[in-house]
Amino acid sequence: MNIGVLGAGQLGRMLALAGYPLGNRFTFLDTTGKPSAGIGEVIIDPDNQHLAEFLANVDVVTYEFEHLPVTLVREIEKHKPVYPGSRAIEVCQNRVEEKALFDRLNIPTPAYRVVQSAEQLEAAARELGCPVVAKSVTEGYDGKSQTVLKAPEQAREAWASINHTQLIVEAFVDFVREVSMIAVRGRDGEVKFYPMAENQHVDGILRYSIAPLPDLAAAVQQTADNYIRALLDELDYVGVLALELFQTRDGKLLANEMAPRVHNSGHWTMNGAVTSQFENHLRAVQGLPLGETQAIAPTCMVNVIGREPQSAEVLQLENAHLHRYDKSERAGRKLAHINLVAKNHAELLKKVQTCAALLPDAPAPVFHFVP
Repeated sequence: MNIGVLGAGQLGRMLALAGYPLGNRFTFLDTTGKPSAGIGEVIIDPDNQHLAEFLANVDVVTYEFEHLPVTLVREIEKHKPVYPGSRAIEVCQNRVEEKALFDRLNIPTPAYRVVQSAEQLEAAARELGCPVVAKSVTEGYDGKSQTVLKAPEQAREAWASINHTQLIVEAFVDFVREVSMIAVRGRDGEVKFYPMAENQHVDGILRYSIAPLPDLAAAVQQTADNYIRALLDELDYVGVLALELFQTRDGKLLANEMAPRVHNSGHWTMNGAVTSQFENHLRAVQGLPLGETQAIAPTCMVNVIGREPQSAEVLQLENAHLHRYDKSERAGRKLAHINLVAKNHAELLKKVQTCAALLPDAPAPVFHFVP
């Protein structure tokens, strides 16, 4: 089957690498003019002039990046199956729609307000109590188009810096850790869940994801499973969905945001789970049986940001797996990731610390389950 992928970045690259053993071929439609997949057939189409060529080449369409024109996805749906569907993209592109969906499905979130001026932002900050996080309703990711207000008086400056017509303002959560759920739903409605991962972000960019978690109560995992299943079923979703959450001191989970695609916090599954998120996404969109999602060993994904290490130094680490994206170095850019696998969490933590020391400017790894 020829899989059409909207977007041509590293996620599309990893989808293709997982799909070739299944006999798939890949055609990427790049709408940015800056593709980096470096694999398969890439159609560069920033002016939407080559859609017919793309459609003629593919049997089914998916995407690796949700910031796409919804009108484009809906047009493609008229001609080819698209998984996940345009409804998922529409919701995930708009934080107000996303919060409304969480509310409707009784998935708890941090308290929030929607504002349309600097004055409303200041009032929301006073009502919710600072610090608060202000985010653009659309387009923000990896910490972009958002800021923290430590006092209501910072509202005007924050409004100008984000420079959007509508913002969502969230109460600051006193969380003990950031976690994420990855799940996959097939065309027949079957759902499989990966173990929850703990994530460490710095400046809004993911640096480490570790799974499974040695201190995670079964009831908390079940709660997360229930939340993501509700989203999958409500959207009649097909493929991999990621849900980012905050875990509070009393063990409760608050939903932050979701992503309708394979996700950075699921990269650990490439070497640490029976079936990777990428293979399972492709199985789902083709209507194939889903693969098992159990972890095979404690695993940590380490993002490589901005500057790359020496490959030989990383690969000297036992059971280290380097996944490079073939990108040029640039501050804040995701260039690669390293999956570290170990027999137990104590061994894994030592390995993560050793690996972090090899990476230029990498922050020290910090995990909640470590005393």
